[in-house]
Amino acid sequence: MQGRAVAFGLCLVFLPGCLDAGGVERSVRPMPRPEGRPAVSTAGPPPARPAARPPAAARPAPAGFAPWVEGFRTRALREGIAAATFERAFRSVVYDPEIVARDRNQAEFTRAVWDYLDSAVSDTRIENGRAALARHAAVLSEIEARHGVERQVVVAIWGLESSYGSFRGTTHVLSALATLAFDGRRGAFFEEQLIAALRIVQSGDVSPEGMRGSWAGAMGHTQFIPTSYLAYAVDFRGDGKRDIWSDDPTDALASAAAYLARHGWTRGQPWGIEVRLPAGLPPALAGGRRGVAEWRAAGLTTAAGAPLPDHGPATLFLPAGMRGPAFLTFDNFRVIKRYNNADSYALAIGHLSDRLAGGGPIRAAWPRSDRPLTRDERVELQALLTRRGFDTGGVDGRIGPATLAAVRAWQAAAGLAPDGYISLELLQRLRRG
Repeated sequence: MQGRAVAFGLCLVFLPGCLDAGGVERSVRPMPRPEGRPAVSTAGPPPARPAARPPAAARPAPAGFAPWVEGFRTRALREGIAAATFERAFRSVVYDPEIVARDRNQAEFTRAVWDYLDSAVSDTRIENGRAALARHAAVLSEIEARHGVERQVVVAIWGLESSYGSFRGTTHVLSALATLAFDGRRGAFFEEQLIAALRIVQSGDVSPEGMRGSWAGAMGHTQFIPTSYLAYAVDFRGDGKRDIWSDDPTDALASAAAYLARHGWTRGQPWGIEVRLPAGLPPALAGGRRGVAEWRAAGLTTAAGAPLPDHGPATLFLPAGMRGPAFLTFDNFRVIKRYNNADSYALAIGHLSDRLAGGGPIRAAWPRSDRPLTRDERVELQALLTRRGFDTGGVDGRIGPATLAAVRAWQAAAGLAPDGYISLELLQRLRRG
């Protein structure tokens, strides 16, 4: 798993464009697919997909690309790729400079978690998701019975990853992976994905031309990257192919369910529940994991004021600090994060699945008057914490687990609730010393 970009208490979602690497190795910077289409019909075929985007070949490949391909061929054959498979696959591979431009020019910006949720769990996405549930009710019932993952959770993943199949990606994946592997910025990772993609072609599950997806190599309705596909994708109907690319989403939905099941999904356990905090909650409880009896004793109730249900040990999650909504999250929340290791993503999946099941919106208000820090302000925050002896793991404007740990440690030392919430008010307190 790549490093955590969004962790406990952090209200900001860091978005570098659309780096949708699927599965466990995927990007941890979520961006929900747009929901620009009308609600999905409950009858008839799915909406037509956009035309496939051919690899860009307007400019010649760099001089070193052909020698790199030759060297990679040797490595691929050593990994068990047949020469015939390699030759067939690479007949359609070209160096794509647009891919490199997108990888290098991911202008990082931030969104508050409530803005992210406004898009991820929009009225349109809920409406389309309910239509998808109705349309695919029979197969979703089978998937739920076989893998033990509630259909609403599977459909929520489908909704965020590809807008229920409407935005599966049209990039030639082999060209994209070859380009990124040659480029070298994350060459080892993308070379591993490229070899995995060749194994998929060699298995006969998809043709080289049919392997379409995102510019970073995520594929199909539920956006698996090649290594995750090899490890977790399933042939649900037993027809000899694990097909996550076609208009029929069966294998893709079953694969997402299988992925969650393999990582410990507990059927019947919610991902989490919104809770109401008592006045004067001890700051040390923020972010703690305790049994529900202890949370009851601390004065927590459901958001509606009812006694807390017991679904096992739970963690107090405050995505916008003490001033925003509060949640107790259970083990299934952590399972969702195996799909994408970002609290904001897991919150969106959990909340969307609740809405698809008929639940209501989040009750508590978000601190919408707050704004995310700019990159320069994040750098300043890290520098001030470091100067005061709280190690942020670097001063680069990227908020990771080390910076969050430093924030919480400073908050505790300053007598504040150590909720890890990064805001302009926090920065101003640090400036004052």
